[in-house]
Amino acid sequence: MVDSKLVMGIDVGASGIKGGIVDVTTGEMLTERLKVETPQPATPKAMAAAFKELIDMHNWEDGLIGVGFPSVVMNGVAMTAANIDDAWIGKSIEEIFGNISGCPVITVNDADAAGLAEVKFGVGKGVKGSVIMITIGSGLGSGLFTDGKLVRNTEFGHFQLKGMLAEHYASDRTRREKDLSWNEWGERFNEYLIQLRRLFSPNLIILGGGSSKKFKKYSDQITVDTPIRIAEYLNKAGAIGAAIYAHEEYQGREEQVNGKLKVDNG
Repeated sequence: MVDSKLVMGIDVGASGIKGGIVDVTTGEMLTERLKVETPQPATPKAMAAAFKELIDMHNWEDGLIGVGFPSVVMNGVAMTAANIDDAWIGKSIEEIFGNISGCPVITVNDADAAGLAEVKFGVGKGVKGSVIMITIGSGLGSGLFTDGKLVRNTEFGHFQLKGMLAEHYASDRTRREKDLSWNEWGERFNEYLIQLRRLFSPNLIILGGGSSKKFKKYSDQITVDTPIRIAEYLNKAGAIGAAIYAHEEYQGREEQVNGKLKVDNG
């Protein structure tokens, strides 16, 4: 029996797989956020073993698990592979993680998950119109919300900027690899935000991921004419949002099944 309130939320990243047990009615993580290393190479078999290790660390059995995954996710299947092994492409994340854990698993893009936590319970709660969440890390993850509703699988780190993918120009990885100062990188990131403003006219942009915690170091370079807020849930956002998404999606699937049964039974 799946508990209607408690869901295990897991955030899969390039360096670590993190998670905890979440009360989806409040957005609170009730346990310590534990972490295991993402195996290298990050193949389905190796990641499934790491996933199982994290589940066992929480003694989680039978209950629902929500997973934020670094990929375009369609019907539980990884359609791309960002910072994980290409062997994931075309594989069902929900089946692989569900089989090894023995639990129902529902998956969503990792940046979508982080944004969902902020829109439901964080700095984006109650904001009308369009809200964009940008996670700044190895790439630039994105989540788009319209009046609080998620538009899945946006890839706003992949449009062209300065003749290259935007995330190759303005991600935190680029800052580190090119040894840019915070001011130099802030100018690049501001160009990216201006392009987002031109394309989508958001009412709010939320910044998450590692570099969001350093905002004061580059805030003077940010001139885009859109309100900017720093994510409230920080490193917990992905896991909390994944749990919330799984809870809502699971309820929707149950309603579809129950509705079909009623139709079939007359």
